[in-house]
Amino acid sequence: MLGTLIVTGASRGIGASIARLAAAKGYAVCVNSNVSMDAAQRVAADIVAAGGKAIAVQADVGDESQVHELFKEVDCALGPVTALVNNAGITGPAGLLESIDGATLARVWQVNLTGSFLCAQQAVRRMSPRHGGSGGAIVNLSSTAARMGGGGAMIHYAASKAAIDAFTRGLAAEVGPDHIRVNAVRPGLIATTIRATFGGDAFDEQMIPHVPLRRIGTPEEVANAVLWLLSPDAAYVTGEIMEIAGGL
Repeated sequence: MLGTLIVTGASRGIGASIARLAAAKGYAVCVNSNVSMDAAQRVAADIVAAGGKAIAVQADVGDESQVHELFKEVDCALGPVTALVNNAGITGPAGLLESIDGATLARVWQVNLTGSFLCAQQAVRRMSPRHGGSGGAIVNLSSTAARMGGGGAMIHYAASKAAIDAFTRGLAAEVGPDHIRVNAVRPGLIATTIRATFGGDAFDEQMIPHVPLRRIGTPEEVANAVLWLLSPDAAYVTGEIMEIAGGL
């Protein structure tokens, strides 16, 4: 085995593709989900059926106690984490700033940003030589919304992803001496269910002419980039944010 990987929010879309590809490459994989456990269990079962090693674990990454339990369960079932992909994220309802309520803001921050902090904290406590580890790699999921701003529909989501960019660079500098690499990928228009929040097919039709490659990307294309960043091939890469957006 290459090591133990947790993929948060891995029941579908990009997260599920990352989990499947990682298992095929030799990782023991924890498929995490909070509200879609049937789907997460199917992903884990598919991995096992293909000869890999995987478990599905329910946890709300925005809840500190549940994150602690998630990592403890993985410790027991798969061994200490050597790789983490902070993929779990929500958009919240689309709308102008004037229509966004405090509860929406709090939940988007809690899942997208606090969840990434909490999971990375537990990962570092296992990866760092100061805690008996031998290093590792973390990949955070950002979004081109962080660069474009999300004005008119998704400022709250875009802001949370811009914070992920800052978190990635800051944590990379902090834990680099511990042989832990931290990078991010910034997907653009990708064929996942999250597109429905932005307007679905109508949004695609509006955006595709602005994408130099003139198409929607696939979850598998994002997964390929994530697995490269986790791999020894990226051993001298940290603090970077890789665009997977067809040139957008």
